[in-house]
Amino acid sequence: MSYLLRIDSSASGEASYSRQVADTFAKDWGGEVITRDLARNPLSHLDSVSITARTTPADQQTPEQRAAAELEDDLIEEFLGASAYLFAVPMYNYSMPSVFKAWLDHIMIPGKTFGMGDADPASGRPAVLVSARGGGYGPGSPQHGKDFLVPALEIILGDALGLDVRTITPELTYAPIMDPLKHLLPLHETSLAEAHDLARRNAADLNRVLTCSVRTEN
Repeated sequence: MSYLLRIDSSASGEASYSRQVADTFAKDWGGEVITRDLARNPLSHLDSVSITARTTPADQQTPEQRAAAELEDDLIEEFLGASAYLFAVPMYNYSMPSVFKAWLDHIMIPGKTFGMGDADPASGRPAVLVSARGGGYGPGSPQHGKDFLVPALEIILGDALGLDVRTITPELTYAPIMDPLKHLLPLHETSLAEAHDLARRNAADLNRVLTCSVRTEN
């Protein structure tokens, strides 16, 4: 079994609920974990240098283009070297943190990581997405239909990159700190407990699936 690639993107440090639930998953993971913390070590956003480096022959690249190409090659090698993925991506203003979008923009290159149909290199690999959010976005809630993070990432990670995505969404994380939401604290505590339990169960399940896969290949 190869390594689990964990991508963190919360700016809240250890107080991040997405990070805490991801920690629970990682603790029950049975193999090596490689972590890239985009909040602590953010990538530059995609620019013209990075884009033109992709289509400029190596012997014609400027020093800046060579550096951009080397960075993307390293990120893609790290991504494709994993057998499973753990993405801790909290909801910021109804969508994803910009640092995670920057990472996606660097690793999503047609012909290298996607766009090859059945030959997509990461197709079928398992991924767990942990996305905490301050409010409630389920059916019947006032915010229902305003989650532009999970649907987008399930398309990007699942449809485009071909990953088998499982989503965990601890909700109402503002309940402990915002007076208007204090009455929802029990719901928050239940949601968080369920998220941790789901993280543990997913870790055990994916360990079992990947272990069986390795045995079958051998």
